[in-house]
Amino acid sequence: MSFLTAVNPATLGKPSGYNNGMSAPPNARALEIAGQVAWDHAHRIVTKDFIGQFDQALRNFMDVVKHAGGGPENVAEMTIFITDKQAYLDSTKKLGEVWRALMGKNFPAMACVVVAGLVEDGATVEIKGTAYLPIGGRG
Repeated sequence: MSFLTAVNPATLGKPSGYNNGMSAPPNARALEIAGQVAWDHAHRIVTKDFIGQFDQALRNFMDVVKHAGGGPENVAEMTIFITDKQAYLDSTKKLGEVWRALMGKNFPAMACVVVAGLVEDGATVEIKGTAYLPIGGRG
């Protein structure tokens, strides 16, 4: 059972790989996760590979969630910024494998935005979002 409740109006059709909305219960505290890129603890981008960058950025994102006491089931919203739309489209199967390894079958409300560039040199993926955690412990 998920801590959050998916909100998917029938008028929008069935979503695939995301939910249209996520509702948190009243006993939740919000965690805003800053944009995470594919860098290590010394702030060095770990790879130029698109899949590798997505994997590391998502790992960094989830490290923040886990440090606050949550897990994939607590992630309500996520925005993924990418610099190469074609690399994203060409990688959907592998991206799905990375997603399942780190997030399981948890799908927050999501947006993917193509941008001209990211602030961090060499970054091609940045992920930010919101998680809701139970006030008294893990969801």
